[in-house]
Amino acid sequence: MLEGLEVEEVELSETFKNKDFRIDSDFWTKEPYRNPKLKYDKIGNVLIKAQYGISISMNEDNVGYPIYRMNEIHNMLTDLDVEKSADISKEEFIKFKLKDRDVLFNRTNSYEWVGRTGLYRKVEKQEYTFASYLVRFVPDENIVNPEYLTAFLNTKYGIRDIKRRSRQSINQTNVNPEEVKEILLPILNKSIQLEIKNCFDTAHESRLKSKQLYQQAETLLLETLGLTDFELSSDPINIKSFKESFLETGRLDAEYYQKKYDDYLELIQNYSSGFDQLASVCELKDKNYNPKDNIEYKYIELANIGTSGDITDCTVSRGVDLPSRARRLVKADDVIISSIEGSLSSCALVTEKYNKALCSTGFYVINSKQINSETLLVLFKSEPMQNILKQNCSGTILTAINKNEFQNIPIPLIKIEIQKQIKEKITESFRLKQQSEELLEAAKLAVEIAIEKGENEAITHLKNQLKVKS
Repeated sequence: MLEGLEVEEVELSETFKNKDFRIDSDFWTKEPYRNPKLKYDKIGNVLIKAQYGISISMNEDNVGYPIYRMNEIHNMLTDLDVEKSADISKEEFIKFKLKDRDVLFNRTNSYEWVGRTGLYRKVEKQEYTFASYLVRFVPDENIVNPEYLTAFLNTKYGIRDIKRRSRQSINQTNVNPEEVKEILLPILNKSIQLEIKNCFDTAHESRLKSKQLYQQAETLLLETLGLTDFELSSDPINIKSFKESFLETGRLDAEYYQKKYDDYLELIQNYSSGFDQLASVCELKDKNYNPKDNIEYKYIELANIGTSGDITDCTVSRGVDLPSRARRLVKADDVIISSIEGSLSSCALVTEKYNKALCSTGFYVINSKQINSETLLVLFKSEPMQNILKQNCSGTILTAINKNEFQNIPIPLIKIEIQKQIKEKITESFRLKQQSEELLEAAKLAVEIAIEKGENEAITHLKNQLKVKS
């Protein structure tokens, strides 16, 4: 009768030792493995500081200080760019200002996202704060360095301990940071921790170079479009006749007829090599795919799209467990573009890693024989195309760009020699980003090896990985 069930018998006195008096079964049956040969200590005992982020409304108008949210943590590092800002006082900002190598922990959201942990790296002079659903951990580096703490919390052992301490409600899962402090952390030798730090440092440098190459590709595209000397009209009024407006577009909302949109359209339509409608330039892949119940699929949604057009991660689930919106089959070299206003910049190039994955119906999936995929990616993330996409969004509850409007968007026919240069830069950019991800994965695996097989094997693994990537 009990075959397959997990059972753990615990003294009542043991349950009182936990700060939150845990009597739920998952907490006791899912305790992670610990190596008896390693020294452990509670995470709380190695922290100098644990701090909740600031609770404040956010804006997309760059008013105030840029703020990190939970969806800007990927592959154990915080993203290099953020989308929102917080209009707070200088005094508040000083209290919540992030410092280089702070560890950010996501304490609340869906079960999948809760516990996501990333290391913040300061870049140049830009300063950031962080939102209330994140917690800042600052470890004592005499015992544990931030890179090692981040790696551990991302291992299968760290994740298992976090998940068993989480509390689930109907739409949200929470982890009390005080519970995180109770997690037992193996105190690895400083030499291993230093190698892990080297992995993080090298990975960070690779993604900086990757971003630089993407920016070079973007600059090349904007220069060929003539955006270098482009100036938007400052005229707040745009007068259209009824024939030029509603009878032609079916739109009466003033936002649609802002002068800036005319300027961006004119820029595209005056491109020296010509333009055409998207429907003529690209193949739109909008046929629904019905996943098989017992087959595992990679599933990509908005939260999995990085700021430089990459897919940062995905959900792996059987078809029967996928949401009803997981209905678009993508292939390598496809470009996926968000149709939702507020997320239009979530565009990505599908690499071989995600070949035959599924993505949400909130994306348009395109490919083209006239414009290579790398150029399409940079084009759709560019300032002119982002504004043209935004102009064509409509709706009330959910504002989005519909299929007909999307297919009518003008696409500049970028010169072949420019396309080739963009492709080279984006290909190298993606290679460096992949290298970054592999180094971080090696660091995480080294911690798991240390727990399972000992520190000597872990440090051998790390040194080999660093040698291969150097």
